[in-house]
Amino acid sequence: MRPPTIRDVAERAGVSKSLVSLVLRGSDQVRPEKRQAVLAAVEDLGYRPNAAARSLSERRTRSVGVLLNDMRNPWFVELLDGLNSRLHDNGLRMLLADGHLNRRLGEDLTRTFTELRVDGLIAVGTLPPSEALRAAATHIPTVVAGAREPDLPRVDVVANDDEHGARLATEHLIALGHRRIAHIAGQGVVGELRRRSFETVMGGHGLAADATVEQGDLTEEGGYRAMVRLLNAPERPTAVFAFNDIACVGALSAAEESGLQVPRDLSLVGYDNTYLSRLRHLWLTTVDNASHDVGRGAAQHLLDRIENPARPKRTVLSPPTLEVRGTTAPPAAGTR
Repeated sequence: MRPPTIRDVAERAGVSKSLVSLVLRGSDQVRPEKRQAVLAAVEDLGYRPNAAARSLSERRTRSVGVLLNDMRNPWFVELLDGLNSRLHDNGLRMLLADGHLNRRLGEDLTRTFTELRVDGLIAVGTLPPSEALRAAATHIPTVVAGAREPDLPRVDVVANDDEHGARLATEHLIALGHRRIAHIAGQGVVGELRRRSFETVMGGHGLAADATVEQGDLTEEGGYRAMVRLLNAPERPTAVFAFNDIACVGALSAAEESGLQVPRDLSLVGYDNTYLSRLRHLWLTTVDNASHDVGRGAAQHLLDRIENPARPKRTVLSPPTLEVRGTTAPPAAGTR
């Protein structure tokens, strides 16, 4: 049995096909009784619009390509929730691609999004340089969310205020009485902003000589290894500010394996306020980077750019807050 068509709906409702199309598009130019007749016919027949045909007629696919840096990072969950809710409210669907998988396969799914003729692109997180993304952004409305790169003409950036967030974390540790503080650094422009802010705050308190930066790679394993190196230093830190929650979990594992108790012997601060930080057996002090707001803001900026592709680029930063939980405390008396 063939599926019902828009012609079948029109015949059942006793109206024209064009009027059915107006109802399905949500037009307010249809009389209430006609709208009700069309909706009743749609329900009775079980009609589902042909998305491919609609895309051809409207010259839009009503889809947005979302390229994630690494789908394994829990930080993306709330950002995607905010992003999807705003897109859904405007009749758009997300198509997700995992940048980490792309790199393993030697592919760039940006080209796939281009071939699918998505209405817009959103690059989420710090992505490596991509000529395909650069090329796509010249003719597809594009927004960068949760990162500061790539820096491209007419590409909006919606992100967290990373410098302020790092300052909140560092000032919190100093206020507790810590002096030997280390930072497990991230990568890209965001990593540089957080590292530089950490060093500036430490220097502003006369603690530049006590500030240590150990490079990480945004992963739990990277945080673990960086923490091991810090603990093997001649004078270990009494507090560590990690680039993100995942690295902070790795640092926590390394500290506990070394016989240290957190926060009695070592204070730890993460970044992102992911669900990991809220697990009771972790209960990380962390910086909330307003990821849900960043997601909704990125979606709105994409909608604005779809409406007006030539408008000047914008950079919008959401203010972070500090969530104090169970991994920070004043340093032990003998380590001050």
